[in-house]
Amino acid sequence: MIENGVTDVYPSIALTRSEGGESKVDSVNIGEQLKAIRTKNKLTLEEASKLTGLAKSTLSKIENEQISPTFMVMQKLAAGLEIDLPQLFTKPKTLLATGRRDITKAGEGKQQLTPTYEHELLSTQLSNKKMLPYRTCVHSRSFDEYKDWVRHEGEEFLYVLEGQVQLLTEFYEPATLNVGDSAYYDATMGHAVISLSEKDAHILWITSA
Repeated sequence: MIENGVTDVYPSIALTRSEGGESKVDSVNIGEQLKAIRTKNKLTLEEASKLTGLAKSTLSKIENEQISPTFMVMQKLAAGLEIDLPQLFTKPKTLLATGRRDITKAGEGKQQLTPTYEHELLSTQLSNKKMLPYRTCVHSRSFDEYKDWVRHEGEEFLYVLEGQVQLLTEFYEPATLNVGDSAYYDATMGHAVISLSEKDAHILWITSA
């Protein structure tokens, strides 16, 4: 499902790269990053305390690396400071361009038919994507319709849009998923999806590239 020979038609965000070709993303101490975000927004400890609902002393101890925040505390920090949670962990060194975007109108994705699935590949104008999004109509009704487990590189996120499906995985009991249910799993583990509803179910899949 990776598009070969397709070039970006939109400008792309570029990260500075190291000699090894990997993007330079620095790991940072949560306390250091918290203080940087707070000072950038010109907030005192007392003001940050009111926004996050955390005691001023707690914020001070986190910033000075005297305590490590729990996940719940980090959620409060992100919500109160109006930032995304990953911003507390990492920061990119340099952004070189203006952005990257691809819009797929309803029904205009690239169709791909298999014996068990009918895929609609989304955002196909972008090359070198970090994730592969696609909408799928699940035709299969039994694992017998598969020759073997489906396996591939990366991790996968599944979200049920219509109908009811059963997620079959190599190391877990079958899981029944209804509209609004989702699953995240290692795609190198054998997996398959079948429809349980009267009409073929529709799911959104996002696979890491």
